[in-house]
Amino acid sequence: MTTHCNHTIINTQPLISIVTAVFNGEDYLEDAILSVINQTYDNVEHIIIDGKSEDNTIDICNLYSHISKILSEPDKGVYDAFNKGIKLAT
Repeated sequence: MTTHCNHTIINTQPLISIVTAVFNGEDYLEDAILSVINQTYDNVEHIIIDGKSEDNTIDICNLYSHISKILSEPDKGVYDAFNKGIKLAT
């Protein structure tokens, strides 16, 4: 439910944080991003944690303005990446 107050939109739904961990994922990342975009729930922050990919992963991320945060740096694997994403979640 969304309410309006002095031209400010206040979303009363709980915020859902979605963390996508990726490394050199140009072949499948766009499908994951589109899956988040196509959800019917409105109050979502999408955080992408990239393990310093050497392909077009970051270029793909930059095509989508709905992505709340992008972090690209070396990590120690998928669990480290997800922990970084959780720390960035609102």
